[in-house]
Amino acid sequence: MASTFTTVAWAQGSNIYEVNIRQYTPEGTFAAFAKHLPRLKDMGVEILWLMPITPISVKERLGTLGSYYACSSYVQINPEFGTLADFKQLVNQVHSLGMKIMIDWVANHTGWDHEWTVANRDFYKKDAAGNFTERNGWQDVIDLDYDNYNMRQTMIKAMQFWVTDCDIDGFRCDMAHLVPLDFWMQARTACDALKQLFWLAECEEVAYHNAFDVSYAWAFMHASEKLAKSEADINAIYNVLHSYSQYPQGAQKLFFTSNHDENSWNGTEYEKYGNAAKTFAVFTATWSNGVPLIYSGQENPNLKRLAFFNKDQIDWQAQPLLHAFYKTLLALHKTNAIAQGETFNLPTNHDKVMAFLRHYEGEVVLILLNFSGEDRIKLSVEHKWLYGRFVNVFSEMEFNFNVQESFELMGYNYLVYKKI
Repeated sequence: MASTFTTVAWAQGSNIYEVNIRQYTPEGTFAAFAKHLPRLKDMGVEILWLMPITPISVKERLGTLGSYYACSSYVQINPEFGTLADFKQLVNQVHSLGMKIMIDWVANHTGWDHEWTVANRDFYKKDAAGNFTERNGWQDVIDLDYDNYNMRQTMIKAMQFWVTDCDIDGFRCDMAHLVPLDFWMQARTACDALKQLFWLAECEEVAYHNAFDVSYAWAFMHASEKLAKSEADINAIYNVLHSYSQYPQGAQKLFFTSNHDENSWNGTEYEKYGNAAKTFAVFTATWSNGVPLIYSGQENPNLKRLAFFNKDQIDWQAQPLLHAFYKTLLALHKTNAIAQGETFNLPTNHDKVMAFLRHYEGEVVLILLNFSGEDRIKLSVEHKWLYGRFVNVFSEMEFNFNVQESFELMGYNYLVYKKI
């Protein structure tokens, strides 16, 4: 079943960069983050996703600053970050650079002292004693009641506020599967009537593509971790990717090696993948129907877990070490062969090596990925598309290919060749 909605044209072949405003700079403000925009633009970032920008509840707060995901209002700005005027200024700066900006929307729950807890107690689920409740074991939030029509309408009006008043370009919807799908259909219809937006769901339920453009590739990430830890082979990856290929036409998956949850709770990409971190990053930007995600600081690279409830800023280098790496990847992702081409898997006879071709009309890209530390893996590939002059996009060295080619992969090698 195809989605009821069409993905906005500017999102074709795009990428997302997740912004953790609190930890991005010493100041932790919109204005301080804005100084990084030219660098991100140069790196090739096209869509900025800001973690929740709304104020954080004080009651039941965790840590000193609390969780972004326990809001006290849906239509105000977290004063830590600045003012509403500061946010509008950031949106204008983003747009002036030709980039887009989406905000994180937490529709399943609020913090304990959200303004609705006083004005609209009926908006919430209650336990048998009539008290606010929460079903997932999160102590700093309480659940909203989606059987309440007025709550739904008020929620949609709050979402529309950010479109009409701040000119945002989309929503990343937190724990989208905990909210009824029919609500998201209503919300998208109402918000897209104002401006066609880009919609990202933090969930992996296929049905939610009826309302969303992109969903998380959690299953891929878990399979990739098992591969990196030698708990599974490459077939586990291919099985997940095959399941994704059965999604409705136009559905896209968000591929990542890190995000705010992974970094803080499960470890950095280097803890999870070791020396294969960059190899997996190459995959996230080259597989079909994929939207690559880069989390704040991955380009630095950031080697530490960022505290979730307290200040723990990224220690930026003057020139982030992986800026050129991600710039190359994001430029490659924009090519037709990657953005909309077909995929052809190539046999490798190795349980930790992946090889595939991306092809669109005259464009061809060959991707060879060694997720193991094994050196001198010999690999022969053959396909009619492998003919002509190719360039290694990272080394910029040029080669003539003649249908059948042999390669030798060193440990954690990633080789990407584009026809020129």
